[in-house]
Amino acid sequence: MKKMIGSPGTMSGLILRLGQCATAAASIGVMVSAPGFSSYTAFCFLVASMGLQMIWSFGLACLDVYAIRRRSDLQSPILLSLFAVGDWVTALLSLAAACSSAGVTVLFTKDTVFCKQASLSCDRFQISVGLAFFNWGLAAISSHAMFWILI
Repeated sequence: MKKMIGSPGTMSGLILRLGQCATAAASIGVMVSAPGFSSYTAFCFLVASMGLQMIWSFGLACLDVYAIRRRSDLQSPILLSLFAVGDWVTALLSLAAACSSAGVTVLFTKDTVFCKQASLSCDRFQISVGLAFFNWGLAAISSHAMFWILI
């Protein structure tokens, strides 16, 4: 099988997974610390999506650590197919959640004066959405690598 940056069982794959896990956790932490986030469905979807991304990335990071320590190969076609589908699903969910939350955040901050009137933490919403988009970028890199390894 091919060796690429971000391949499962490599140090670059481990760093990529840890980055995904860290940005998802940071996005959740910032969003949950903002008062009133749970009143808006898009923000709850962002928290749920980042939670799934964090669990998926942490699980694969643990698998990468195991493979690196044992010097085993994770490049079987069945495992790679599972990783690719999981990465595609979590990447699409992350993008959908980030885009919907970004739309609500822009509506609150730019189009209306709702942030000033309702005393919401729109700055925290923006930071959380930015972290979610960064997480999606890392997930897209991982999905792209899995796709090219499979081909």
